[in-house]
Amino acid sequence: MHAIRQYAFGPAENLLHEEVEDPSPGPGQVRIAVRAAGVHLMDTSIRAGSAGELPFPLPDLPMTPGREVAGVVDAVGEGVEESWLGRRVVAHLGLASGGYAEFAVREAEAVHALPDGLADDVAVAMIGTGRTTMGILDVGQIVSDDVVLVTAAAGGIGNLLVQAARNLGATVVGVAGGPAKTERVRRLGASIAVDYDTPDWGGRVRDALNGREVTVAFDGVGGALGRTALELLGVGGRFVMFGWSAGKPTELSTGDLYARCLTASVALGPRILKAPGGLRGLEERSLAEAASGRLVPEVQRFALAEAALAHTALETRATVGKVVLVP
Repeated sequence: MHAIRQYAFGPAENLLHEEVEDPSPGPGQVRIAVRAAGVHLMDTSIRAGSAGELPFPLPDLPMTPGREVAGVVDAVGEGVEESWLGRRVVAHLGLASGGYAEFAVREAEAVHALPDGLADDVAVAMIGTGRTTMGILDVGQIVSDDVVLVTAAAGGIGNLLVQAARNLGATVVGVAGGPAKTERVRRLGASIAVDYDTPDWGGRVRDALNGREVTVAFDGVGGALGRTALELLGVGGRFVMFGWSAGKPTELSTGDLYARCLTASVALGPRILKAPGGLRGLEERSLAEAASGRLVPEVQRFALAEAALAHTALETRATVGKVVLVP
C-alpha cells in the first residue's frame, strides 16, 4: 500500500508518500480500506515536533500520521465476526496512529458502522472534529436567547458550532479571515459575519449587534483575536476555550471575570473525557447529527500524496472546514 511516512520532525516537506507493507489486523481488530483520512491542526504540531504545544509526548519516528479514517472493512482479525467484512465504517485511531494510508487497523469495538447516506469524508469530519464540537456545545449550554460569537467560524469546528447554534435558535456572530471565508460563514447561517482581518473588527461586531451583547464566545484561536472576543462579552457572559491556533491561549485574569461577572471554561482535555457516554458517546451523537442533516461539515479534499500541501494549507489558514486526504 501507499502511505505517508515521516522520518524526522520538521517542515511539511518531511511528509513522504511511499510504498510500504500492508498492515494485518491483530486479534480483535479490523482492517479498513481507507477512502478518506482526516487531517487535524494537531497533526501539524506533531509533525513539526512542537512538544511545547502538545499535551502529550511526541510519537516515536518513523511514523505514519493520521487520527481519523473512513472506508470499508476488508479483513478481520482473530475473534472478530466476519459480518464486519464489506461494511462501511469510520474510526478514530488515536494520536499519530497510521491514518494517512490506504489501509488502517483498529479494534472492532472502537469502529462505527455507517448508514448508506453518510459520505466517507463527512464521517471522517464528524468522528473527530464533530465529537469535539459536541463536547464544546455541552460546555456552552446554548439557548435560543443567546448571542453566540464563534472565532475561526469557517474552520472545521467553527462551521459546526455556527450551524449548531443556529439550529438552537441563537443569534450567531461568525468571525473569519477574509471575504471568501466570511461569505461562507454567512451561508452557514450566521446572522452576522465579520472579517477579523479588517481593522477594529470588534467594533464592527458591536455596531452590527445594535445594542445587544454577546452572551457566549467560543474561542479556538487565542492570542489577540481571542482577547477581542472576550472583551465583546456582556455581563454574565460565558467564554469557552478549545484551542489556540494563534500560538498561545487567550490571556485573561480574575479581574476580567469579576469586572463583568464572566465565566471562563476549557472544553477540551480531561473534561471532554468525562462527557456522558465518554468519547464514543460524543462520536455517536456527532455521527447522528450528520446523518440527520442537522449538521453538514464543510470538507476540503487533498489527494493522499498531497499530505504536505494539505499541512501547509492548514497552517497558513488557507483551508475551509475539515481537511481530508483521499487515497
